[in-house]
Amino acid sequence: MNPTFEQIRDQQRESWNKFSPGWEKWDSFNMAFLRPMGDAIIAALQPAGSDTVLDIAAGTGEPGLTIAAALPGGRVTGTDLAEGMLATAAARARERGLANYRTQVADVSALPFPDATFDAVSCRMGFMFFPDMTLAAREILRVLKPGGRFATSVWSAGDRNPWVTTMMGAIERHATLPPPMPGAPGMFRCAAPGLIAGLVREAGLGQVTENEIHGQVTYDGPDQYWTMMMEVAAPVVAAMSKVNEPARARIKGDVYAALQRPGGAVTLGYATRIVAGVKEG
Repeated sequence: MNPTFEQIRDQQRESWNKFSPGWEKWDSFNMAFLRPMGDAIIAALQPAGSDTVLDIAAGTGEPGLTIAAALPGGRVTGTDLAEGMLATAAARARERGLANYRTQVADVSALPFPDATFDAVSCRMGFMFFPDMTLAAREILRVLKPGGRFATSVWSAGDRNPWVTTMMGAIERHATLPPPMPGAPGMFRCAAPGLIAGLVREAGLGQVTENEIHGQVTYDGPDQYWTMMMEVAAPVVAAMSKVNEPARARIKGDVYAALQRPGGAVTLGYATRIVAGVKEG
C-alpha cells in the first residue's frame, strides 16, 4: 500500500479508537439501526454447518456475533483496525457465551490469513472507509475459498440518507470546509450503482448481485440525535472541530429546527446497497 493510503489507514485507526467509547455507549441503538443490513448480508452468505466466517470492519461485533450464535459448529473471526472497537465485540461475545467467536486486529489491505481460509466473508459498512478499495477487494477474495460467498453493505446516495445528511447539510451551510480529495474515504464514496459490484467482479467474484435496502431510524428527539452524532460520527466531529462557536450554534439551531416534531420523536430514512456473490474457481 502506498504511503498516502498508509497515512489514511493510521488516521482511521486513531479516529475509530477515539470514538470506540461512544460506539460502546450507543451499541444497542446502533446495532438495532444496522440490523437489516446485517440480516441481508447473512441471508446472502447462507452460513451453515462447520463454516469458517470472516467479518471485516467488525466494529462492535455485528453481524459476526449473530452469525456465530447461529453457527455453533462453525467459527467466526471479527477483524477491525481499531482494538477499542473489537474490545466491545469480544465483551459482547463473552456476554452471549459465544466460544466460537474471536477478534483480531487486522488491516483489510494485508489480511493475516493464508489463501482460501474462509467459507464466507462479510463486511458491513466498511468498504467506503478502506483507503485502497481495489487492494481490499483482492485481499478479501484471496482469503475466501473457491465457491465461498462474500457480501457487503455500503451507504447509498446522500439524498436517501437524511439520518446523516440532516447534520452534514447544516455543517455545510455554516462552515467552509476543504473539499475531500478525489476517491478519499467517506460515507457516500461507494454510493454509485455498480461501483462495488465492479470492484469485486474484477477481484474474482462471480454471480454478483446488487440490491438497495430502504428503512427508517427513530430518535427520541433532537437531543438524542445531536448527542449521538457528536459521540459516534467521526466525520461529523472532524468537521465540527473546524468551526467556531457562533457557527457551531447556528449549525445546532438548524439541526434542531429540522428535527422538531409534535410528540418529540424523530424518524429519518436511510438507504444502503447490498452487494454479494460467489468466488469463482
